[in-house]
Amino acid sequence: MRLSRREVLAVGAGGVALAVLAPRAEASAVDDVVNQFTGGASVGTGGVTLTAPEIAENGNTVPITVDAPGATAILVIAPNNPTPAVCTFNFGPMAGSQKAATRIRLAQTQEVSAIAKMADGSFKKAAMTIKVTVGGCGG
Repeated sequence: MRLSRREVLAVGAGGVALAVLAPRAEASAVDDVVNQFTGGASVGTGGVTLTAPEIAENGNTVPITVDAPGATAILVIAPNNPTPAVCTFNFGPMAGSQKAATRIRLAQTQEVSAIAKMADGSFKKAAMTIKVTVGGCGG
């Protein structure tokens, strides 16, 4: 198959446009997830503890623990994963504590965030960077 100079330029321009727009699309997806969870409310800090290893040898199983006393829900986000919203924990009025532990998959080194919806309607956030040596989402 032979491509003309115009076709090569068109394909190259399309590749450049994709490279420029792709990070914005990822940021937009994360913003959409956060806005859907918070309803557009501002997110403060404090009151949420996110515990995870600083270095994950294998991104397929990264243990995390989230603790947010007084929370009704906690959203965990990994923005560089194919699907940024990793999981949501919901706590009812009969919950003994607002703490959850699980294992998540991380595609690459990234900042993982936990946003908690508190009983008073406010939102609090904790974040930490987890270095992944072997990606868990096909990487």
